[in-house]
Amino acid sequence: MTNSTHGRLSGGVAAGFAAVYLALVRPRLLRAGATGGEVLGPYPGAGIVPGGKRSATMAVTINVPPSRVWPWLLQMGTDRGGWYSWDRLDNFGRRSAETIHPEWQDIAVGDHLAATPDGSQWWQVASLEPERFLGLRMSLDLRGKPFDPAGARPRHFTDSLWGFELKEAADERTRLIVSGYWSFRPKWLQPLLSIVVLEPSHWVMQTRQFANLKRLAESVGV
Repeated sequence: MTNSTHGRLSGGVAAGFAAVYLALVRPRLLRAGATGGEVLGPYPGAGIVPGGKRSATMAVTINVPPSRVWPWLLQMGTDRGGWYSWDRLDNFGRRSAETIHPEWQDIAVGDHLAATPDGSQWWQVASLEPERFLGLRMSLDLRGKPFDPAGARPRHFTDSLWGFELKEAADERTRLIVSGYWSFRPKWLQPLLSIVVLEPSHWVMQTRQFANLKRLAESVGV
């Protein structure tokens, strides 16, 4: 087999895998656990990130009312209750909380929830509706330095809202719907970065967080 033939075959296989991923796998990642109405319907926080594009929508049913889920969300943060996901990947090896901590329950719009142990990056509480919606915003330039979202944006940046919507379901259950909005510059890089890196990694981390939140809320009293 000549090098050119081998190259064409390799390219064809790669193209085939890409086509299968885009047609069959990616749609499942973008709406894992969510209904059509949850994916296509309105989602809170649409005006928080200027020019923000709706991101993936994922959901889970938790077999307790929203009042039992909400306290776990309030205490998120690297220096607080963690993120309930793969702690070695997103919480710097620190174990996420297994109990409710009263001292971490009082947060307000504008507060910073640390995303790194030294607090150099954070999620800002951008929206807070008790037992209904928590919106966390992160605004960074592409060097990883936070900028003030109320001021001028850098030339190159990422500005995103990570939202947690709680809806009452039948039999005192909760639908936890996670979605958000994302604005990025340079704009041409956004689709590539999203498809290749962010969407798969978000699915991995979010499904783990769902599993742990469901386990904790259903087994630990509040």
